[in-house]
Amino acid sequence: MFVASRRDVLVAGGVLGLAGLAGCSSGSGSGSGGRGTLVIGFNPEPPTLTSAGTTAGPTQAVSTKIFDGLVTFDAQGKPQPQLATRWEQAKDGLSLTFHLRPGVTWHDGKPFTSADVAYSLQEVWKKYHSRGRSTFLPVRQVETPDPQTVVLRLSTPAPYLISALGSPESQIVPAHLYAGKDFLSNPAGNAPIGTGPFKFVEWRRGEFIRLERNPDYWAPAGAGLDAIVFKIYSDAAATAAALETGEIHLSTSGQLSLDDVRRFSQKPGFAVIDQQSAFAATLATFEFNLDKPEFRDPRVRQAFAHAIDKDFLLRNAWSGYGKVEDSPVTSAVPDFYDSRSGHYPYDPGKAIALLDAAGLKPDARGVRLRIRHDPAPTGGQLLKSAEAIRDQLRRVGVEMTIRTGDFATFIKRIYTDRDFDTIQYLAGAGPDPAIGIQRFYWSHNIERGVAFSNGAHYDNPQADALLAKAQSENDPAARRADYVGFQQLVGRDLPRIPLICSAVQVVTSARVRNFPRTAYGLYDNFAGITLLPA
Repeated sequence: MFVASRRDVLVAGGVLGLAGLAGCSSGSGSGSGGRGTLVIGFNPEPPTLTSAGTTAGPTQAVSTKIFDGLVTFDAQGKPQPQLATRWEQAKDGLSLTFHLRPGVTWHDGKPFTSADVAYSLQEVWKKYHSRGRSTFLPVRQVETPDPQTVVLRLSTPAPYLISALGSPESQIVPAHLYAGKDFLSNPAGNAPIGTGPFKFVEWRRGEFIRLERNPDYWAPAGAGLDAIVFKIYSDAAATAAALETGEIHLSTSGQLSLDDVRRFSQKPGFAVIDQQSAFAATLATFEFNLDKPEFRDPRVRQAFAHAIDKDFLLRNAWSGYGKVEDSPVTSAVPDFYDSRSGHYPYDPGKAIALLDAAGLKPDARGVRLRIRHDPAPTGGQLLKSAEAIRDQLRRVGVEMTIRTGDFATFIKRIYTDRDFDTIQYLAGAGPDPAIGIQRFYWSHNIERGVAFSNGAHYDNPQADALLAKAQSENDPAARRADYVGFQQLVGRDLPRIPLICSAVQVVTSARVRNFPRTAYGLYDNFAGITLLPA
């Protein structure tokens, strides 16, 4: 079970301690008085550089260095001040007041104020962000009594809300650059102006993204690096080779094969940091397009669940990194997890019986159904598991064709064109079901063009009611009961099949110090990271 406060650090050769986790630089050392440039191996290329309106992981990894949030979270998942220095919640749970840090400026020199928070919440997070559309639904009004005070007025209590106000989840954008303009087409989305420790400098498509130290950062110590470069590689093998030769200094299990992660954990001079927390955990999911007539019968979806051998996927596609999951509320969120929901043991015979009962009989070649399957291009384990699932489904008469493409093509194909039968993707599963899970099942989140929303087009009034009740319930026991009921319901309906819950593994070399020991880890702002001399 993943626990929010746990940090497993696998250090090769016993030469590094937790205080000395590191990543190496090629020709960018800090030995001559400079702070050094951290080079990160990166793939796939992000669709945009501002995550205020997207949950795309590649975007979050870059943009969190450029934008700070109202709060951040320590290793135990407790909120800590960032752009807000303090906050108070009303006793009735119907208002939340934030006092903003004075003297903060945007990278273009304009002052950061409460107007920026109000604009971001009302005009961006609630409209374009797949989680924000439900997360901030209870916020009926945003008041800005002065430039340093923001008051969120709620229609119902929202006990999870503070957990949604960090930079990876809810990025504040500068109102002076966005107000009155179309958010999605605004050029500031790809040349962002933030408040964080690093400023955007250049994005050379297909090659790199460069950020440089913000000399006017509000924290007295400033950033510990001169620059961060995200170097884009075409595949996991190229990323691993670059890490090994010192061309890059840090990469993750999203960019490397998990076999290489394991190899680096045993290699002197490298460390593997296992980011296991409710904030970092991701859930790999197999999802159906319920607009397709063949998937409207739940027996067909249940047959797929019985046909997929999740233990095989964990061993062979995830190299043992992770945990088989049956429920959308994963074991990474233990307060709400129900281990009894959605369990479909691997049983090809039962899968065949369900397909027969649903009227999907085999043709002369033994094929009952032909489908197009799109794994998201966000980690080699998704493609490997898709290939394994293709073989497993073939045994029950389902012929699957796997389609691949870049990240932007995947997003458009699934969420705008709806040109798919089934998909696989990794998505954040925490830190609370109202934030990580509701977006995929809430019928009001069926919205064309909004990535990682309710792409299945699942619409069940009973599920909506349970989600709405749990979202506003202040009593922890009653809230858990609501989410257990929800898990049992969607475990029967099965618009999505949970597969594997995994954390992010960060691979570094011995020159990087002070990798953030926070709930965000890779999605921290990296202000405290330093480089040893080459």
